[in-house]
Amino acid sequence: DPSRLPLPNPMPESPSSPTSLWQLKPWWCQPWSIILTGLALPTGAWLLFHRLWLVVPIAGAIAVWWAVFLYWVPRQYAEYLQQSGESPSA
Repeated sequence: DPSRLPLPNPMPESPSSPTSLWQLKPWWCQPWSIILTGLALPTGAWLLFHRLWLVVPIAGAIAVWWAVFLYWVPRQYAEYLQQSGESPSA
Protein backbone atom coordinates (compact mmCIF):
# COMPACT_ATOMS: atom_id res chain seq x y z
CA ASP A 1 0.00 0.00 0.00
CA PRO A 2 1.71 3.25 -1.15
CA SER A 3 0.00 5.35 1.53
CA ARG A 4 2.03 3.53 4.20
CA LEU A 5 5.43 4.29 2.72
CA PRO A 6 7.52 6.64 4.86
CA LEU A 7 7.83 10.14 3.51
CA PRO A 8 11.34 11.46 2.87
CA ASN A 9 12.64 13.98 5.36
CA PRO A 10 12.57 17.42 3.65
CA MET A 11 15.24 18.71 6.02
CA PRO A 12 18.76 17.36 5.51
CA GLU A 13 20.54 15.96 8.49
CA SER A 14 22.17 18.78 10.43
CA PRO A 15 23.69 19.30 13.86
CA SER A 16 21.22 19.90 16.67
CA SER A 17 22.52 23.45 17.23
CA PRO A 18 24.41 25.74 14.88
CA THR A 19 27.98 26.31 15.99
CA SER A 20 27.68 30.05 15.40
CA LEU A 21 24.96 32.40 16.55
CA TRP A 22 25.04 34.08 13.15
CA GLN A 23 23.87 30.86 11.47
CA LEU A 24 20.55 31.36 13.26
CA LYS A 25 20.05 34.95 12.16
CA PRO A 26 18.51 36.29 8.93
CA TRP A 27 20.57 38.44 6.54
CA TRP A 28 19.36 41.70 8.09
CA CYS A 29 20.66 40.64 11.50
CA GLN A 30 24.22 39.72 10.52
CA PRO A 31 27.26 41.59 11.84
CA TRP A 32 27.82 43.44 8.56
CA SER A 33 24.23 44.74 8.50
CA ILE A 34 24.37 45.76 12.16
CA ILE A 35 27.60 47.68 11.56
CA LEU A 36 26.40 49.33 8.34
CA THR A 37 23.13 50.41 9.95
CA GLY A 38 25.02 51.68 12.98
CA LEU A 39 27.25 53.80 10.75
CA ALA A 40 24.44 55.00 8.48
CA LEU A 41 22.11 56.30 11.21
CA PRO A 42 24.41 58.86 12.86
CA THR A 43 25.88 59.80 9.48
CA GLY A 44 22.40 60.39 8.10
CA ALA A 45 21.39 62.36 11.18
CA TRP A 46 24.48 64.55 10.80
CA LEU A 47 23.95 65.11 7.07
CA LEU A 48 20.28 66.00 7.59
CA PHE A 49 20.38 68.09 10.75
CA HIS A 50 24.01 69.11 11.48
CA ARG A 51 23.20 68.96 15.21
CA LEU A 52 25.75 67.34 17.48
CA TRP A 53 23.23 67.13 20.34
CA LEU A 54 21.16 64.84 18.10
CA VAL A 55 23.99 62.73 16.67
CA VAL A 56 25.77 62.01 19.98
CA PRO A 57 22.80 60.24 21.67
CA ILE A 58 22.13 58.28 18.48
CA ALA A 59 25.78 57.19 18.31
CA GLY A 60 25.71 56.32 22.03
CA ALA A 61 22.63 54.16 21.64
CA ILE A 62 24.25 52.44 18.66
CA ALA A 63 27.42 51.79 20.68
CA VAL A 64 25.28 50.04 23.31
CA TRP A 65 23.45 48.13 20.56
CA TRP A 66 26.78 47.00 19.08
CA ALA A 67 28.12 45.95 22.48
CA VAL A 68 25.03 43.86 23.15
CA PHE A 69 24.51 42.24 19.75
CA LEU A 70 28.09 42.02 18.45
CA TYR A 71 29.87 41.14 21.69
CA TRP A 72 27.71 40.06 24.61
CA VAL A 73 25.03 37.93 22.89
CA PRO A 74 27.48 35.90 20.73
CA ARG A 75 29.69 35.38 23.77
CA GLN A 76 26.72 34.12 25.81
CA TYR A 77 25.74 31.78 22.97
CA ALA A 78 29.28 30.37 22.82
CA GLU A 79 29.26 29.82 26.60
CA TYR A 80 25.89 28.09 26.32
CA LEU A 81 27.26 25.76 23.64
CA GLN A 82 30.32 24.96 25.76
CA GLN A 83 28.11 24.13 28.74
CA SER A 84 25.88 21.92 26.62
CA GLY A 85 28.89 20.04 25.23
CA GLU A 86 29.00 21.46 21.72
CA SER A 87 31.93 23.40 20.26
CA PRO A 88 31.32 27.01 19.15
CA SER A 89 33.17 28.44 16.16
CA ALA A 90 32.68 32.20 16.70
